[in-house]
Amino acid sequence: MTHLTEHSLVQGGRSAAFATACVRGGVAAGLGVGALAVLVIAVWISSPFPDSGAGGALHVAAGLWLLAHGVDLVRTDTLSGLPAPLGVVPLLTAVLPVWLVFRTARSTLDPADSTRPRPSPAGALGAVSGGYLLVAAVIVVYSASGPLPADLVTAGLWLPAVAVGAAGAGVWTALGRPLPGREETAAALRGAGTGLLTLLAGGAVLAGTALVWRAGAARVSYEGLAGEWSGRVTLALLVLVLLPNAAVWAAAYGLGPGFALGTGASATPLGLTGDPAVPPFPLLAALPPEGPGGWPQWAAAAVPLVAAVALGRSVGRSTGTGEARETALAALGAAWASGAAVAVLAGAAGGPLGSGRLLAFGPVWWQAGAAAVLWGVGVGLPTALAVRAWGRRVPRVKHSEAPEPPKPPKPPKQPKPPKATKPPKATKQPEAPEQPEVVEPPKASRWWRKRKESRPPEPVLAASGAAPKPADPLRHGGDFALDPFDPLDPLASFDDEGYEPYDYLPASWETPRDRSEGPARHTEPPRPSGTTGADGT
Repeated sequence: MTHLTEHSLVQGGRSAAFATACVRGGVAAGLGVGALAVLVIAVWISSPFPDSGAGGALHVAAGLWLLAHGVDLVRTDTLSGLPAPLGVVPLLTAVLPVWLVFRTARSTLDPADSTRPRPSPAGALGAVSGGYLLVAAVIVVYSASGPLPADLVTAGLWLPAVAVGAAGAGVWTALGRPLPGREETAAALRGAGTGLLTLLAGGAVLAGTALVWRAGAARVSYEGLAGEWSGRVTLALLVLVLLPNAAVWAAAYGLGPGFALGTGASATPLGLTGDPAVPPFPLLAALPPEGPGGWPQWAAAAVPLVAAVALGRSVGRSTGTGEARETALAALGAAWASGAAVAVLAGAAGGPLGSGRLLAFGPVWWQAGAAAVLWGVGVGLPTALAVRAWGRRVPRVKHSEAPEPPKPPKPPKQPKPPKATKPPKATKQPEAPEQPEVVEPPKASRWWRKRKESRPPEPVLAASGAAPKPADPLRHGGDFALDPFDPLDPLASFDDEGYEPYDYLPASWETPRDRSEGPARHTEPPRPSGTTGADGT
């Protein structure tokens, strides 16, 4: 009996995952060529004068799929009978195959089911690109029997490069787009991407402006090439897939080297030199006129200038916390990386259109790449250093413009201590008056006190041996005259100390005694020394 170990199960699972990834890569290649075949067959069906049958349409679809990967084709049905190369890649047709490989590699490492085994990143890269190239080899062999066979040299060079590059981008995305650990390398890659995108966007704007400026010539060329509606639709599709090529051509034109219009002819911002061999095509109607260039042609230099500034700004902001040497190295790396990308795009956007004078058509890849590097070093490097210095500056303010120092906050106000109440003054014993003192009550301010004003107050006599007590107007005035020392008086035992009159309706019919006089106390006369009280103690 064979015992299955965990190691053997893991190896078996990875092998199955590797095989699945290989199959998925082949399916991606089949989907790409199938989409182009459907489009070509639809055009062939709508054509009123088909030159060949469905087999010829399928061969054309296979040739276009190979051309989208940068493979040169060979036209055998020429007027001279000599084979003529065709190497201008419609860049828009390359988007679909590249996206299919990218998506397949990314989904291989990022499955929806987490329990499903998956290969390693290197295994996924090899499996997806291997399966893709197996189908590509079959298509190369199939195209050899058609009107557009593939050039074996360029097929062996560009097909693996495109497949491995797209699959590698998918694996990198599935891993979370990690960047190199060194800060300068990551900053250089970001700056190169920013500069390249800015350059291509500026090229697209430049090409669109030139095409609109020469719209009349483009319309005449379009109507002269296609008479039937099916031919016009086909020509419109061809113009559409070549629009990215026009953007790359315009970017190379702004960089300085320009592009070739046949052997011995070139178009640069300084002017169009030589004898151009321009076939009738709507996009080529936007070419600059012959002769030396003027300010509209010189203005194209603004495109690489803005791209180099964007590259330097990105690098300067990414390495602002480091040293100036790190910023300079990152800017140089970004310039070289953007130059390499421009060279690849220029090589794909241009190429031969036939034999003889049409062997050189479009931008020269090494010239465009070298110009992009020079722009990045000459403009991007100083911009990166300037952005770094600007980010690390210490703001200095002139003495006349210096703001006043902030005033210190005021300390909180201390709560005022409560006022100490003055102790009541000691009352002096007033001398006994000879006659009883009559005290008039104050005028009442309320309605219940007004009726007392008409009655005279009664005099109150002080007790014998004690100070006379002032008459209370409420107690002894009018009908409320009571004796304060009378035990039958209900107000006799009421303590008047600290009493304040109520402003609205008093609780008792009393007026407060003057506090300065102190509380009234019943004092007894001092006893002579040596005597005892009534109780004999």
